[in-house]
Amino acid sequence: MTAMPKPPNLLQTHYTHLMQHRRGETNEHLLATMYASALCGQGAMPLHLGLPLDIFRTMMEYHFPTLPQLPLPAHVASLDFSRLPELDDLRILLQQNLSQPSPMAGWMTEIVCAGCTGNDHLWQDLGLWSRKDLSALMHDNFRPLAERNDKDMKWKKFLYKQMCVGEGIYVCRAPSCEVCVDYAACFGE
Repeated sequence: MTAMPKPPNLLQTHYTHLMQHRRGETNEHLLATMYASALCGQGAMPLHLGLPLDIFRTMMEYHFPTLPQLPLPAHVASLDFSRLPELDDLRILLQQNLSQPSPMAGWMTEIVCAGCTGNDHLWQDLGLWSRKDLSALMHDNFRPLAERNDKDMKWKKFLYKQMCVGEGIYVCRAPSCEVCVDYAACFGE
């Protein structure tokens, strides 16, 4: 009796398919990882990785130009709209720390902001496969900010701490701003 062949790992199958159509630029491994995870219902990313549909399509067509058809995820998370005030501040922080202004840097800013609406570690919320992937994303896209994380703090906590420091508040101990006693001081009413 022969053993049944193992079904392919769907996550790896999606990733491999995307990578077969890549242009060959920075961030494509990360985009393929995040989108493969989203296709399999992993992570906390909203539809189109948090980008408007037209911008998402432009990004994917640029980075995966020979992809015949963009598969759609079976499950998508939704943005936590109660966090919009802090996302605006996070967006500003990221934009002020771009490695190099480019359309990709703008897209990655929005993707990271969307990932910060999840409740897990940022690398998990983004659908990345390791914290090392997130560190690469941060160094490739937000180098000045990434270089300040010289104590290897967890990325989401580090980003929110940087926002507090920017507001002159040096007591951020909460894992997210929504549970911080100084929320009003950072973000207003």
